[in-house]
Amino acid sequence: MSELEQRIVVFSPIGKDARLIEQVLGQARVVCHICLELDAVVAELEEGAAALFVIEEAFNDDFMRELTGFLAAQPTWSDLPVLVLSKEGLDSPGVQRIFERVGNVTLLERPVRRATLVSAALSARRARRRQYEMREVDRRKDEFLAILGHELRNPLAPIRTAMDVLNTIPNSDPKVRSISQVVERQVRHLTRLVDDLLDVARITNDKVALQCERVSAATVLQHAVEICRQQFDSCGHVLDLRQPAGSVLLFGDRARLVQSLANVLNNAAKFSPPKSTIHLHAEADGEDIVFTVRDHGIGLEPEARSRIFDLFVQGQAGRAHTLGGLGIGLSLAERFTRMHGGSIAVTSEGRGNGCEFVLRMPIVVPERRSKERPAAGPSLGHSDDTLRVMVVDDNEDGADMLQVMLEMEGCTVAKANDGQAAIALAGRFHPHAVLMDIGLPDMQGYEAARRIHDLDGGGDIVFIAMTGWGHDEARRRASGAGMQHYLVKPVDLHVLRKYLTEIREQALQRA
Repeated sequence: MSELEQRIVVFSPIGKDARLIEQVLGQARVVCHICLELDAVVAELEEGAAALFVIEEAFNDDFMRELTGFLAAQPTWSDLPVLVLSKEGLDSPGVQRIFERVGNVTLLERPVRRATLVSAALSARRARRRQYEMREVDRRKDEFLAILGHELRNPLAPIRTAMDVLNTIPNSDPKVRSISQVVERQVRHLTRLVDDLLDVARITNDKVALQCERVSAATVLQHAVEICRQQFDSCGHVLDLRQPAGSVLLFGDRARLVQSLANVLNNAAKFSPPKSTIHLHAEADGEDIVFTVRDHGIGLEPEARSRIFDLFVQGQAGRAHTLGGLGIGLSLAERFTRMHGGSIAVTSEGRGNGCEFVLRMPIVVPERRSKERPAAGPSLGHSDDTLRVMVVDDNEDGADMLQVMLEMEGCTVAKANDGQAAIALAGRFHPHAVLMDIGLPDMQGYEAARRIHDLDGGGDIVFIAMTGWGHDEARRRASGAGMQHYLVKPVDLHVLRKYLTEIREQALQRA
């Protein structure tokens, strides 16, 4: 704990209570900071405090509103102790209101003994110290999970790229193609597990911010179905898909909307017998968009319905473990839906009668036509329109696989394995695009991108970050370093091809 975090903030705008409290606690070596004005209280608490000491008379409507707002915004590890000095104790209507709205309250009734005052302050400070220790534990856990995600994604990237290359080789051995498709399915599955784990960590620490944009309901449905297509095909399921009439635009986070719907679809596929029909219907209902997923699987008992959206519940008849999964997909769907101001509910008539999940989100934009840009095709164009691409990655397998894939697409490719080599190579190679890893051995990719930008002609280069770091801070730093695109490993190669197609078109226009 810092010195600020060990002090007690005292708010006593009338009388001599503040000085008396400071004097008594000072003798016990407890540092106090006195606030005489309402505006100063929350500002001081935000700097750090072991506890807040308030006289009952200070709890007017303005102060109650400011304090409860601050307490409601506390991070998950924090529960600020509030010590209240009262004349009437529990008989006071004002004290009852404080208990109802403030939370972690210790009541001290006047006249209060010095020993009682000091004991309460020391106990509050001790409890607060434990909270700050939990903050440090959370910080270290977040760092560990970020590193874990990075380290797991790095080896997945070259495997996925290699599978893409094998699948595009014409007239390859059918057995090789079949084996490569198995590996690709398992890589996709492992990637989803890693992403779900990291999303849970970010959500529980309030570190997920929605990146809202206009997106069509048809796009959300299409991408969710694409994600689940392999599982549907492997189980022989049939999808009954019904889209809303007309064009419906949503305002939300495209990735999170797709992820929520895909997690529910994945759950339906997992718990349905082979060759089942799974229904996915979407319709506009007033100002809401309603997605309904219905299956004919094993169903839910009443007690399971109440906890199916809890974290790590592998809940349907206890069979989730044998069917694979971590028990977090539906929890993520519920949380992302709620973050959009919506709701998700499940109904089931019991074991063997299937389930119906309804996702309702109040994000319909009443427009007739989508304003989304049409997606570029996967081809990079004619071979004579050579696109120069520089790959910067210290994972040599990953760089090699990208080079093979890009050269098959007609690009001219150069590689560098660290930042200094990339800067030197860029001056000779004059790339149109740079695929930049972030965790390079000699400098971070952000710095390498800035220095390449400063070279003659560097302002025209388009940078695509390709990294195992998926957290928001890394994205912001990449944008600040002038990187126009950000892809998390293992990279979706269809998205990469789209970016490169756009870069080629821009280069041709400049020429």
